Amino acid sequence: MKNPCPLALTAAKGAARLRRAIALEPAMSSSLLAGAFLAALAYTLIPGPAFLALLGIGAGQGRQAGAFFMGGHLAGDILWSALALVAIIGAKTVGTAVFDILGVVCGLYLGWIGWSALRAKPKEDGGALMAVERPLRRGLIFGLTNPKGYPVALATFTALLAGSSDALDFAGLPILLAVSLVGFLTADLVLIAIIGAGFVRRFYRRHERVIVRLSGLLFIGFALQALWHSAPNLFGFRRA
Repeated sequence: MKNPCPLALTAAKGAARLRRAIALEPAMSSSLLAGAFLAALAYTLIPGPAFLALLGIGAGQGRQAGAFFMGGHLAGDILWSALALVAIIGAKTVGTAVFDILGVVCGLYLGWIGWSALRAKPKEDGGALMAVERPLRRGLIFGLTNPKGYPVALATFTALLAGSSDALDFAGLPILLAVSLVGFLTADLVLIAIIGAGFVRRFYRRHERVIVRLSGLLFIGFALQALWHSAPNLFGFRRA
């Protein structure tokens, strides 16, 4: 019998840790928890290098290979999200102005990514599928060496947590990481469930330009969210 899917085991452990964290952690804003979950979900589901790599592996080698790839890539997701949350919480404890500046910078960065996606032109070679002998190791290396992992995680989490920045502190970091882990696992399971379907592969190839541009619109939406919460505060216009 082949090795069990690493995400199935990780999901069970993650759910248990989340229940323990919630039991031990004081009451936390539901909007803050939802923001952490949605940030992790969006970070994984929005098409990017890892998404395209997963699509290629899943299309050529099936769902199990894709699951092992995402299981390895999860290490990078956790690392970059942890660093992003530490940076966000650290900026908040230093002062709200620092957090607002960080939100503006991240909003501009997300806007640049979105604009680049809207202007992107499809590749002409079509990209032949490549067989990966060790998808778990490939995913681990891919996740930990992704040069855009940290800035995208920082920008995405900032955009969705900016509205609850006053409730951020290091005491709540464990539960935020636990909720983020559940978001990552949920997104991974969604992707694994669909990558093996032939119609998905055909649809993606046929509508690649539209998909990429829609993802660009999502990034621009996150950018506007970050700027909406951060920019007015820098000029003294705090909303009630």
